[in-house]
Amino acid sequence: MAKISESTFQNAVAEYLIRHRSILDVQSKLSEAVARVNRAVAKSVTTCGCIRIQAGRQHFPADLSMGEMRNAMQTHLDGTLCERCREVLDTEIGMALFYMAATCNLLNLDFGEILRKEHGRAVSLGVFRLT
Repeated sequence: MAKISESTFQNAVAEYLIRHRSILDVQSKLSEAVARVNRAVAKSVTTCGCIRIQAGRQHFPADLSMGEMRNAMQTHLDGTLCERCREVLDTEIGMALFYMAATCNLLNLDFGEILRKEHGRAVSLGVFRLT
C-alpha cells in the first residue's frame, strides 16, 4: 500500500464526512470510536484471550537512569494480538483517527501540523516528557 500524507488523509476525511458535519456529532462519534478501541482491547483479553493483562504496581529502581527506566517499566501485557483482534483494533483505531481528522477539519486545524508539533515535543523533551 502506498504511503499517504497526513494532509491527504485529512482531505479525504473532509470529502467523505457528509452526514456528521456538526461539531457535536463529530465529537460524540470520536468519543464512541475511542470507546470502541478500549472495548476491542478488553475483548481481546476477555473473549479471545490472545492477550492477558497482568497488572501490578510499577517499581522504579533508584539506580537506573531515565533512559534505562523505559526498559524496566512493564506494559502489563502478556501475549500477542491474534490476526482477528489485530484487524478489529486496526479498524477501530482507524475510525478514531478519522473522527480526530474530522475534528481538525471543522476547527480549521492542520492534522499533519499537529502531529509534527507533537513529534517535535516528544523528541525535544525525550524521557523528560514523562507521559
